[in-house]
This record gives sequence, C-alpha cells and structure tokens, in this order.
Amino acid sequence: MSSASSLAQVVAALERRYPPSTAEEWDAVGLVCGDPAAEVRRVLWAVDPVEEVVDEAIAADVDLVITHHPLFLTGVHSVASTTAKGRIVHRLISSGIALYCAHTNADVADPGVSDALAAALGVTATRPVVAAEAGPVGLGRIGELPQSMTLADFADVVATALPPTRHGVRVAGDVARTVRRVAVCGGSGDSLLAPATAQGADVLVTADLKHHRALEHLEDGGCAIIDVAHWASEWPWLDQAARLLAEDLSAEGTTVESVVSARPTDPWAMTLRGEL
Repeated sequence: MSSASSLAQVVAALERRYPPSTAEEWDAVGLVCGDPAAEVRRVLWAVDPVEEVVDEAIAADVDLVITHHPLFLTGVHSVASTTAKGRIVHRLISSGIALYCAHTNADVADPGVSDALAAALGVTATRPVVAAEAGPVGLGRIGELPQSMTLADFADVVATALPPTRHGVRVAGDVARTVRRVAVCGGSGDSLLAPATAQGADVLVTADLKHHRALEHLEDGGCAIIDVAHWASEWPWLDQAARLLAEDLSAEGTTVESVVSARPTDPWAMTLRGEL
C-alpha cells in the first residue's frame, strides 16, 4: 500500500528527472519555500508562479505548487508582503504550501518541455535540435509528422492542440508550402532558427520571436515559423511531468495526487486586428 510522500522525496524525484546542474547559470531553480519534512498529498502544476496560481492552490487545498518559471530570477533584499513576489511567498507559507521550480533544467531534459510540445503536435521520432555535450539531452526537438500537409493546415493543428490565448498562432512563411519535418522549442526559441533550418526543418514552432529576427531569417532562406504564446508552448509539459512524478514515486512506494492548472497566465488580455 502506498503512503504519502514527503516534500524531500518529491524534490529528490524531481531532481533525478531535472538535475539542477543542467540549468543555465543565470537560472534559479529548486525549492523556493517549504519544509522538506512536510507531507505532500496534492500538487498543483502551473507554468507561472503568480497570484492567480496561488489562489488556485489554496482553493484546491494542495501542499505543493510546482511551476516551470522561477519566482526569483534576480536578487532581492526583501520578501515583504508589500511587493508582488513577497506577497506570493507570504501567502504560500501562511497556507502551508511549498513552491518548487524546474526551468531550463526541464527544458533540456529527456523527456522535457520540448518533448511534451512535440507530442502534443503529433511530431514523432524526435531528437534534440541542439544536443548537449553529455547525455541524451539538449534544446528543442526535431522530428516528423505522420504525413505531409500544408503550413496552413499544420498551423490549424497547432492552434487546436495548444490551449487558446489572446496571442493566438502567428505564421511566417508561405502558407501553401508543404511541411513534414518539424522542429519545436517550448518557450523562447530564437536561437534555434538557424540550427533547425540546418537540420532540414520545414517549420519551427516556438514563442517570443521578434520582428527583425523573423524577417532576416526568412530572407536568408530559413524554415517557416509558427509563433505561439510562451505560456501555451510550455503548458503541455505540466501533464507530462505530473505523470512522470507519479510513476517515479509509485516505484518508491509513495504517492501524490496532481492537479494541472488550466488557468492561462499569458499576460496579453486582448488582440485587435485591422483589415489586411
């Protein structure tokens, strides 16, 4: 019979999947608040550690929130409740809720953020776009669709597979072109434009692309681009990671219940379009 997990056991399981040593030097991953000896019965998974997610965590009576994005990426001198991030820390602690973040270490993991995005879009036989120096990990994934389709049709697949946002799905390139080999990168994938093209990708699905960078890439003969909301591109990882955590803890004879947040934390509230 399985028993409840301790926070220390959950953290250990997470860090076997997403070693903190594989995070970028500038990143801030790991346990933000919480007592390692505390019992963890329920976990809420979310992309962003923001007030709405704390509201959801309290309402769902969870013991731990696991987010992809860190709460603190720059140094602070105070966590007083007079600041936005300080309020989050105070509310979590006063409610007995721990917070753990797995960011760039989850990006490069196998399976990780981009594997989840590829699976959501039906991209198979994937490999890293940029392989790490050691181990089967790296940035982005590139693979094949079950069958060729136009860029316009694939954009419809992306729009249907990912949660809707005000950002929507933006497409750069000839929408009538045929696509079969697809590269993906959850989150900001600007750096993968050239490597994806070099590996024969017909299209790269990612987020946060800038006007000049996209324009220059296309003028240089690069692959087509589908740009989605940052939050939406990383959201599929939550369910994948929750499932893996449950499997890993079950193998140790412990268990947790997971809830995946469906609240969109994409910051854009409205999109207005003129006639083209």
